[in-house]
Amino acid sequence: MKPAQHHSRLSLAAGRIALAAGVALLLGSGVFAEDEADSEAAVVEATVGYFPLEVDPAEHLDSIALPDGFHISIYRDGLEAARSMAMSESGTLFLGTHSNRSRDKIGKVYAVTNPDGDGRGDHVKVVVEGFNVPNGVALRDGDLYVAEIHRVTRFDAIESRLESPPEPVVIDDSFPDEYHHGWKYLRFGPDGRLYVPVGAPCNICEPEAGQGTIVSLAPDGSDKRVYADGVRNSVGFDWDPATGDLWFTDNGRDLWGDDTPPEELNHAPAEGAHFGYPYRYGRDLVDDSFSTDLTDVDFTGAALEFPAHNALLGMRFYTGEQFPADYRGDLFIASRGSWNREVPDGYKIYRVRMEQGRAVAWEEFATGWLTQDKKFWGRPVDIEIAPDGSLLVSDDFNGLVYRISYGSG
Repeated sequence: MKPAQHHSRLSLAAGRIALAAGVALLLGSGVFAEDEADSEAAVVEATVGYFPLEVDPAEHLDSIALPDGFHISIYRDGLEAARSMAMSESGTLFLGTHSNRSRDKIGKVYAVTNPDGDGRGDHVKVVVEGFNVPNGVALRDGDLYVAEIHRVTRFDAIESRLESPPEPVVIDDSFPDEYHHGWKYLRFGPDGRLYVPVGAPCNICEPEAGQGTIVSLAPDGSDKRVYADGVRNSVGFDWDPATGDLWFTDNGRDLWGDDTPPEELNHAPAEGAHFGYPYRYGRDLVDDSFSTDLTDVDFTGAALEFPAHNALLGMRFYTGEQFPADYRGDLFIASRGSWNREVPDGYKIYRVRMEQGRAVAWEEFATGWLTQDKKFWGRPVDIEIAPDGSLLVSDDFNGLVYRISYGSG
């Protein structure tokens, strides 16, 4: 049966009209949207709210609005298509990649070192080449784990071998090979297990078993199991340092109007919850495309809702000491920005205020990559905490990493 009727419900007629229009525009243009593009209907960048502006980022940093006392600089550029990040204890920053502005898949993983600790990455090494969209990177006991579309591999003792990286050890090569939402985020949880999202291979569909999930596995690839279900496409998660609970972002479906459905921040303190996809979004918004035997009690609604199509991606709880004390334990989320809203939105960094293990409210922390005339010149993707407590933000549109610091830090 369908979910209870008292929940918010929107007809999909408008969405289906938009889908047909998107297909027509797509066939006539040959231009695809970047990260969230659907093979069935990538609503065209040039006609539906996707307006890139090519500028020198170094000359536009003054346009980034931050709270008083904060500053932004470029930590390192020349990192084409840089996406997800992982910081080693010694300060080496590893970055996975996706595609560049021309939609060429880069296939690289970078290592950026900063031996003098001056707040700027000094040296760049390419430690992986020729991989199948190696978006996700994670570190454990000195080893680098890399997530491609179809597999996860490990590079042993990577920091001592940057000049001559070792051959990869395959951890798991049983992931689906569909490109759509196939690029992966990668993190180790406080339980020592490796967490990997498996995106739905579509804009909106009923995914096969194991898809539309977050799975966890032992570091050697064994004991693979589903941790969370009903997850359309998570490209960011972290654990609350105060509680050890998992929190993750999820991107809502496309082609359902400018303001529907909301983007999500979800709370998953235990294994086994279903977060709605493809049946509902946000806290209780029902999508009547599909019937289900699941009932209200089977779903876990979003902890916080965000504006639709903002593309919430990487996120980190702030554990540094450089920022003012009231930032500690709060959550920062990168919004890569919309591609299918008539009025573009996103292209910013959110701060989520946490209180006693609860996400109580979000606010804009860094804005300005989207201009007043709704053109964008940068796309925040992931967030990492540097050893000095500054915030590092990757931008795959410009192929660089920003550094946000406070005071004289």
